[in-house]
Amino acid sequence: MKIMPNRMDRGFYQYQKEFEDKALEVLRSGWYVLGKEVSLFEEEFASYVGTKYCVGLASGLDALWIAFKLLHIGAGDEVLVQGNTYIASVMGITMNGATPVFIEPDEHYGMDPEKIEQAITDKTKAVLVTHLYGMASRMDEISVICKKYNLKLVEDCAQSHGACFDGKMTGSFGDIGCFSFYPSKNLGAFGDAGAITTNDPDIDRACRTFRNYGSQKRYYNEIVGANSRLDELQAALLRVRLTHMNELTEEKRKIADRYSKELNNPKIKLPKVIKGATCVWHQYVITCEERERLINYLNEKEIGTIIHYPIPPHLQECYKYLGHKEGDYPITEKLAKTVLSIPMYNGMTEDEQNYVIDAINAFK
Repeated sequence: MKIMPNRMDRGFYQYQKEFEDKALEVLRSGWYVLGKEVSLFEEEFASYVGTKYCVGLASGLDALWIAFKLLHIGAGDEVLVQGNTYIASVMGITMNGATPVFIEPDEHYGMDPEKIEQAITDKTKAVLVTHLYGMASRMDEISVICKKYNLKLVEDCAQSHGACFDGKMTGSFGDIGCFSFYPSKNLGAFGDAGAITTNDPDIDRACRTFRNYGSQKRYYNEIVGANSRLDELQAALLRVRLTHMNELTEEKRKIADRYSKELNNPKIKLPKVIKGATCVWHQYVITCEERERLINYLNEKEIGTIIHYPIPPHLQECYKYLGHKEGDYPITEKLAKTVLSIPMYNGMTEDEQNYVIDAINAFK
């Protein structure tokens, strides 16, 4: 049996006719940019997240860098961000000229609130939280700290569509929530797509203007903006998937529950859900001190895995100028050497789950 770490085709086949009918409807409409599908998706996704506004953008990275642009955070400013996040989180900061200050993660892979205050300086202007692997971060503590120090709060929700903390959905806690709808995400498009969510009408208007060449009215440009528009086809297909989000999320939770109950190997550490939080299991991430040997063993059994992420941002070549060295963030670096994402996708069969569980349990 050959099992890939992710299968995006299965998610398509689950609702194939709905996707195909909607795609044809858009193609036949003759309207492909900033039409009714985008407007409807923005309304529906804002309602789903629990915010007043949603603005569709071209990608998750665009959502991040535009968010800090709209918050007027740039050169000379510092933004606190967890050390083990994906590189896009950090790029959203540095593309505006601001400086990332890395915070070590807690045992749940999220930003550790207990380490935030000691990193705050007079240059600190914001905190960027990444709800990594589908787990909502400890937003009660983080929100209190941001209010105490008058810091902007931005959420990177690229992996947490539908995850909640104390019943409130990620993307609704901060000044801005940033979403990616890359095809592998729980709410995935069929190409690049992204959005921001907010309760601030000024941010909503500014983002709508900025994404469209700085224009509210065609050929009348208020500011120098960008071309970052969620297109009609992607918005339409996202609307289809959004109607099935509850069942898609529940399906992944059932797979994760099986893993958590049935994986039993002393060499493997399983993820834990934060008290008060929910996880939508974008990835099921284990840790193993003998990771390379485990990967080779699973490869022999044709079970695919992914390392999220092998090189932390502070050690990436592109951020050499920040002056960090190996050993600066030991928890982050340890995770980079031990984390491993095992197969987790909608449409994963019971036989495939059994095969993965049996193989990992048999690893010696």
